[in-house]
Amino acid sequence: MKEFYRRHLPHWQPHSAVFFVTFRLKNSLPYEVIQSLKEERERARIALEKFSESERSLQNYLEERRYFGRWDEYLDKAEFGPRWLSQPDIADVVKEAMRYRDGEVFDLHAFCIMSNHVHVVFETPRKSDYQSDLLPLSKIMQSLKRHTARQANIILGREGAFWQDESYDHVIRDNDEYLRVIHYVLDNPVKAGLASHWDEWQWTYCKPDITQ
Repeated sequence: MKEFYRRHLPHWQPHSAVFFVTFRLKNSLPYEVIQSLKEERERARIALEKFSESERSLQNYLEERRYFGRWDEYLDKAEFGPRWLSQPDIADVVKEAMRYRDGEVFDLHAFCIMSNHVHVVFETPRKSDYQSDLLPLSKIMQSLKRHTARQANIILGREGAFWQDESYDHVIRDNDEYLRVIHYVLDNPVKAGLASHWDEWQWTYCKPDITQ
């Protein structure tokens, strides 16, 4: 077994935007949960109004983390909706699609495929050395989800939407946050009781120079 990765994470030196994205299967959360989370978020937004403008940015960031944690906790329970990603052949479709795009569409840092959702961290390269524009995240995700949905539906013998339209995405701001997010992604199957160590989970990946 590899030595625990926390000893090896390097200093983060991005060339462009590094994204933490979570996308999930269609109808993987019940309507009641979604509405409850939205109401919690709205109450938090109203509460933030009492803070000064300088404090609001930090408090908003902390609230966003709390909201995502609650949302992801429900997904980890996998108590509602399809769990197609627990099928090895379906999980492999998603795994291979992300690995295929590594170095071509994005610089893949880490991912974890759970039964009903996927966490991925990647860096989006600039279109060329002479352009400042980044490749649009929306196009990257649209292509990835369209391809994997088509292949998964063929295996499942079904038609219709496979992924939920919206995804959670967040631009990683600094080295501390980068380390926290990488740990979070790799530890997801451990936290869910699916593995005792991150590298025992077949559908987890971390860039070699991060873990060695």
